[in-house]
Amino acid sequence: MSSIPYMTTAIRLLLDHKVAFTCHEYNYEERGGAAVSARELGVPEHQIVKTLVMETETKSPIIVLMTGDKEVSTKNVARKMGVKSVSPCQPGVANKHSGFVVGGTSPFGTKKKMPIYLEETILEMDEVYINGGRRGFLVKLKSQEIVRVLSPVIGDYSA
Repeated sequence: MSSIPYMTTAIRLLLDHKVAFTCHEYNYEERGGAAVSARELGVPEHQIVKTLVMETETKSPIIVLMTGDKEVSTKNVARKMGVKSVSPCQPGVANKHSGFVVGGTSPFGTKKKMPIYLEETILEMDEVYINGGRRGFLVKLKSQEIVRVLSPVIGDYSA
């Protein structure tokens, strides 16, 4: 395991669950998203997992994990959940639910426990990069560890 530059709630949860991971810092760019982190780390954008805080029409928060090169089909997520609609949260609302600043949101160690929906193609990759709980900070881990630690609902959620 590489040295840990930041002890975030995400990192604490990974350590508590004995997840093997490596830390990867990069120069964060506002609104750069997965394309910037992929470019900075020299990995395919598909291997970057985005953590998106969304909400149902009743304002119930959820997390959707999506590959960096795809967009979320909110219709597919809503259908899987059996609700009318799902939409992205406003940044301030997302921060309140997750405890992380947008751009540094990790599905691990969130402030509020939320249902997690995992795009099934993520599991086709052995290892992925996912936010470590801070802007410009990703962790690389086995994709199956996301399933083991978070017990997400797996499905086709890409547009």
